[in-house]
Formats: sequence, structure tokens, C-alpha cells
Amino acid sequence: MLKPYHTKDQLEAGCDEAGRGCLAGPVFAAAVVLPNGFKNKLLNDSKQLTEKQRDQLRPIIEKECQWAVAQCTPEEIDEINILNASILSMHRALDILLKKTKPNILLIDGNRFKPYKKLQYLTVIKGDAIYMSIAAASILAKTHRDEYMEAAHLKHPHFGWDKNKGYPTLSHRQGIRLHGPCKLHRKSFTLLPRQLVLL
Repeated sequence: MLKPYHTKDQLEAGCDEAGRGCLAGPVFAAAVVLPNGFKNKLLNDSKQLTEKQRDQLRPIIEKECQWAVAQCTPEEIDEINILNASILSMHRALDILLKKTKPNILLIDGNRFKPYKKLQYLTVIKGDAIYMSIAAASILAKTHRDEYMEAAHLKHPHFGWDKNKGYPTLSHRQGIRLHGPCKLHRKSFTLLPRQLVLL
């Protein structure tokens, strides 16, 4: 059972990212403020949900909550590394969210974050399986990113992004091996595993 909040009577924003372990595409982040009394029996960590369940929840969250989604490009990931890019994408989502509402506390999935506009924040390992707002953010980040990668698949069909969404699957790496990387690949990542050399 997910917790509705960390601190009662405080406006909290849950933040999470999606796509950190991918070989290609942006990293996406979302920030979500739930309305008082928000409930949905389906709501859970996005990784525990089916694609159909995430797609069901996304319009509900977007209609009933204050939310924002942002991203960092593959070029930015290569320049500042994936951890910094994940945090920067959260900051960008919060920049958008603050135009609508101002939370008192940020609940951040994971154990690393950088201060944002002097707002109080709490990092929570596996927070998307603990707090409703982080779970909602994980669903928005995941569905928005999946949508992006499905569109990118139409331009780059060799990599199977409609199925693997940029994660390092065998078929994705086989596409890289046969066709080479494209502009959406993260050049700082190990796109192909090193071959074993027998001496």
C-alpha cells in the first residue's frame, strides 16, 4: 500500500526519472503534486505495472494532478553524465511545475539529488514503491519517454525501439552492430560489449 504523503499538511511534489539505463534517447523526468485525497487502486511503481495499466493511469494523473515532464538529450547525457542529466531533467520538470504550483517538499526517487531553489527535499530509495506522488511521477516519466521512443522508431527502425525503448537488449545491440549508432545513441555508453580475445 503506497503512502499518500511523507509530511501531513505539506504540499509535496514527487519526482522520478525514466530511461537512465538506456543506450539511446533522452532521459525523462516528471514531477507530480497530488490533490488532497487522491486515490487510485491501480497506482503503483511503474515497473510493477503493465504497459496497458500505465497508459490507463497517465490521463487520470494528468487530469487530476499538477504535473510536469522534461528531458535531457543524449548529447547532454554524454556531456555531463547520466546521473547529472537525470537530476537536471528533474530540475527542468520542477521549473515547469513551479509555474503552476509551489510545493514545500520534494520527494525524490533514489539516493542522489542536487538542491533546487532552496526547497526542502528528501531522497527515497525505491520511493516509487513507497509514495504515491513518486509512483505517479514514475508513470508519467515512463509513458512520455516510451511515446518518444516509439516515434523515434519510425525514423530508426533498425534498433527495435518500439519494443525495447532504447534499453540494451540483444536485438538493439544487433542493430547497432549491423547499422552503426545513430544521433540518438549515447556515445559515452558502452553500446557494444567488448569482444573476448583468446590469446
